[in-house]
Amino acid sequence: MASVNMADVKRLRELTAAGMMDCKKALEESEGDFDKAVDILRVKGAKDVGKREARTASNGLIAVKHEGDSLAALLELNCETDFVAKGERFQELAARVVAHVLATRPSDVPSLLDSELDGKTVKEHLDEANAALGEKIEVRRFVVLDGGFVVSYMHKTDPQLPPAVGVLVQLDGPNAELGKDIAQHAAAMAPKYLSPNSVPADVIEKERTVFEQMTREEGKPEAAIGKIVDGRINGWYKDFTLLEQAFVKDNKKTVGKLAAEAGVKVLAFVRYKVGQA
Repeated sequence: MASVNMADVKRLRELTAAGMMDCKKALEESEGDFDKAVDILRVKGAKDVGKREARTASNGLIAVKHEGDSLAALLELNCETDFVAKGERFQELAARVVAHVLATRPSDVPSLLDSELDGKTVKEHLDEANAALGEKIEVRRFVVLDGGFVVSYMHKTDPQLPPAVGVLVQLDGPNAELGKDIAQHAAAMAPKYLSPNSVPADVIEKERTVFEQMTREEGKPEAAIGKIVDGRINGWYKDFTLLEQAFVKDNKKTVGKLAAEAGVKVLAFVRYKVGQA
């Protein structure tokens, strides 16, 4: 069996994104023939696609695509390691898929995977990337906001990696500066809902039950429990709803008040962070 040097192993890994040991074995099998080693890894990758189904794809990136000022799509594409996430092929795939989402507006992830992109289904494109990169590649979620004035903000948690947080904010009228401020705020403060009215009833009921139990365990008078729980629910709104949160650049104002002073209404927002709900 031919011996290989680490420089060739490293070069093969950078080219294919395959694991170090896989690269070493491929070079040994090809007796040092670099091009043949690439082919060996491609074949191995295709055979291993099915084996990766149960593996966890918790890295990746958030991609965005705009069309004018009133239409944008946001996509989370996952892989297994940050090494693949920062690779050109993975990022190009994300750009193609998010553009396809914007153009076709599929109803859900299964519909997206079954849709045709450049003569193949999106699922086939993902499987090809899976085979070539040696990792599980999957679309986790996407959204399209259409209408009004849509602003995006993409945040890198590591300068060496693609954006891991992406936010879309939809306003009822043009205001790029306000939209960016609110999008940056949402990226930093991670609100879950737009406003108190947008929180599902079952979520509030669950929180109310927890607060009631907490209040009783604190020994508060029974007659005061209802009022105390209402206050805690209001505090929960300030933590988890965008419009009730204190604006990160001026905590004397809520985001809702900031928008009202600008004469603009926030219609919707979406915040994705890689690997989080």
